[in-house]
Amino acid sequence: MAIAMAWHKPDNVAGSSAPAIMVGLFVATGGLLFGYDTGTISGILAMSAFRKQFNTGYLDPKDKELNVSPAQSAQIVAILSAGTFFGALMAAPLGDRLGRRLSLIIAVAIFSFGVLLQTIAMAIPLLISGRFFAGVGVGVISVLVPLYQSEMAPKWIRGTLVCAYQLAITVGLFLAAVINIITERIDGVNAFRIPLALQFLWAGVLLLGLMLLPETPRYLIKRNLHAAAASSLSRLRRLDITHPALIEELAEIEANHEYELSLGTATYRDVFLGSPHLGRRLLTGCGLQMLQQLSGCNFIFYYGTTFFSFVGIKSPFVIALVTNIVNVVSTVPGMILVESIGRRRLLMIGAGGMAICQLIVGAVGTVVPKVAAANIVLIVFVCIFIFFFAASWGPVVWVVTSEIYPLKVRAKSMSISIASNWILNFAIAYGTPYLVNNGPSYANLESKIFFLWGFFCVVSFIFVWAMVYETSKISLEQIDELYERVDRAWNSQAFQPSWSFQEMRDEGASSSGIQLTEDLARQRTGTSQSQTESTASMSEEDKIIAQLGDVDLSY
Repeated sequence: MAIAMAWHKPDNVAGSSAPAIMVGLFVATGGLLFGYDTGTISGILAMSAFRKQFNTGYLDPKDKELNVSPAQSAQIVAILSAGTFFGALMAAPLGDRLGRRLSLIIAVAIFSFGVLLQTIAMAIPLLISGRFFAGVGVGVISVLVPLYQSEMAPKWIRGTLVCAYQLAITVGLFLAAVINIITERIDGVNAFRIPLALQFLWAGVLLLGLMLLPETPRYLIKRNLHAAAASSLSRLRRLDITHPALIEELAEIEANHEYELSLGTATYRDVFLGSPHLGRRLLTGCGLQMLQQLSGCNFIFYYGTTFFSFVGIKSPFVIALVTNIVNVVSTVPGMILVESIGRRRLLMIGAGGMAICQLIVGAVGTVVPKVAAANIVLIVFVCIFIFFFAASWGPVVWVVTSEIYPLKVRAKSMSISIASNWILNFAIAYGTPYLVNNGPSYANLESKIFFLWGFFCVVSFIFVWAMVYETSKISLEQIDELYERVDRAWNSQAFQPSWSFQEMRDEGASSSGIQLTEDLARQRTGTSQSQTESTASMSEEDKIIAQLGDVDLSY
């Protein structure tokens, strides 16, 4: 029943949503690049061939064998997140100037250059350089893939399509775990070179597909390319360019953009201080992205193999594979529930479940460490934690971040929000070895680290209740009305759109009393004055809209 409710196309939606769904699912494979890279490095750090090749004389106190030091391990893992931070900040100017699609192509090329450096590296400095460039590419992709998906998807399945980005991340983590198990016993450098080089395959598939995909209609409207926007939307909705339903959707996008422009220019100052409530929206996006990292998810995926080995669990590679299988499978319920029960409720359920699991793991690992029965409990509740994360905070954070910002600042706001994710990702990746390991200048927290993650999961529950608005089942353009009319997040679930931006444009005023310019108020409304003065110079699209008169986007 839930699947039918979430994935059934409404009867009043004209055309076919299949092209947009297929495009959204394909471009989601950008998440595969990040997921695979993250999973690969987790296993590679534990490979004996890697330890022999990249050690600089450090003797691991746990097994008395050569290894990279905790500081070097932190640098190797965390430098990717440093690159993603800068890549996320680059995504806004790239995406706004060159377009979403072309910027994604450039990002894949940068990522591939980083993979090349990693594959040929035989010493830590070149490996770190390669991971930095790969991180820059992943950072741009992490902003533009959800942005691309949200801008071209029909509203009734928008959340599910953006969730597919997180599903691709989990598939990448799973593939990396499988490849690591296959190659970890190979003698020599091929043990880690093969997993690294396979990243070219995923990047190549994505690059070839991006060559064929259309640009998003909303970006083309932003660039005043109305004919190209109509053509792109026609391709995505499988409707003729003159179909009334397509014209309605296009006209609503245009009217919303004109309304936003009437409020002022789109500068970085507006990202923080703009209307309606852009500062609050940015705080919501940044808070969600940071709390996603502070839930402890990437502690498991970055250092899971070495941590399970450290606490005395045999076959840590197999346990890492099991956790990744749970991660992939558990993402599917999130893709269904994000539309049927909504973003807000799903995030709160997930935060509560994650908090309970993290606190249990911390308590068991601290009270009875390195005991067989305790290790079983630890593994079980880590898997339950992954279920709650993968079904809620893993995918839904990307959904909310991709849809709460208006078009004029969407790329800028998303880049700042996701950059906050990556800076926390960097801090956790770099700081974790110092927090968990024992020895001079190390915190020696071991399993106690889970108490910290559990605390932040409780904070996450409170944050969602206070800050996250319910945005399911309304268009991207109607989210502006939501933030104008609803003062408190906990009241947002009862919101119903009462007007369209076309109506506002035609009347020349917003609900808050902001007056649009006379030119914008008359543009494409089909009034008698515009018809008599400019019929000769109107485009075919303008004539069709004029004939339709006032229309409202109802799908």
